Amino acid sequence: MFFTRRAALAALAVTTALGLSPAFAQNAEKPKLTLGVGGKQLLYYLPLTVAEKKGFFKEQGLDVEINDFGGGAKSLQALVGGSVDVVTGAYEHTIRMQAKGQDIRAVIELGRFPAITIAVRKDLADKVKSAADFKGLKIGVTAPGSSTALTAQYAMVKAGLKATDAAIIGVGAGASAVAAMKQKQVDVISHLDPVTSKLESDGDIVSLIDTRTEAGTKALFGGSNPAAVLYLKNDFAEKNPVTTQKLVNALMKSLKWLETAKPEDVADLVPAEYHLGDKPLYLTAVKNSQESYSRTGIPTADAMKSMYDSLKLLDPELTNSNVDLTKTFIDSFAKKAAAGS
Repeated sequence: MFFTRRAALAALAVTTALGLSPAFAQNAEKPKLTLGVGGKQLLYYLPLTVAEKKGFFKEQGLDVEINDFGGGAKSLQALVGGSVDVVTGAYEHTIRMQAKGQDIRAVIELGRFPAITIAVRKDLADKVKSAADFKGLKIGVTAPGSSTALTAQYAMVKAGLKATDAAIIGVGAGASAVAAMKQKQVDVISHLDPVTSKLESDGDIVSLIDTRTEAGTKALFGGSNPAAVLYLKNDFAEKNPVTTQKLVNALMKSLKWLETAKPEDVADLVPAEYHLGDKPLYLTAVKNSQESYSRTGIPTADAMKSMYDSLKLLDPELTNSNVDLTKTFIDSFAKKAAAGS
């Protein structure tokens, strides 16, 4: 018994000396797991790609298979259906699922601003000046039901229209979204970088709403708004606390890396296809998005309420709901990750 205790203390001393948390030294309950994402090449999900390409998941002893569903709503469906274990997706989905009695919670915030830009096709810019002019138009989004769609609909409702006054059309997350606008399949696009920066650079769009910055986010929502998070079923976190902690550790390390990384570092790290055939443009997109990434991994209570208030305005099913926002986010994992970083 004495030897076992001494060995344990020695092991703890070694992990401490190496800068590793005790959670790192523990074995994950589920070292091999699947993660769903809706448009992995988008800068909205850059912390995920950083964790993958820098080997941060492997450092934690995890083998993470990433399934890209091309849209956030599809990722959520995969989680509910059981085909993935966890999801990097929009925080708003946790509120929606809690309202439906499904205990889905976020465990780390990746983006503190939505980083979504709503823009009109340039040849329509003289007629379409704001979201109040979207009635009867076609709005391109990553996928119906995803954060890009909801942000566009929120802007419309805030401007006095109905969420159904414009057609919401899924155009995908990468080159297909660029093509949809260039080919005039849509009139307005609600999207993310690098798609937005590509269309801006090519002169195809005129931006009307830009939530890549704090100022732009406050202009639309009245405050900060949690964006991408890692979310999961609460019972997964309860049954697999070490696995969950290791996932959060890896993503927290990504956020810390992004705080000091140069756009060139990011462009060199991600797959070439993420550049959409224009690396200098991608560097601009990264620079435009850097302000949007979370600094702490934890959203403020005001930011969570801002998101809930916007959903109440947008969705009649949520108008009279009473979601306990403390149940939408478990902050203990991010706190431990931050303390150990």
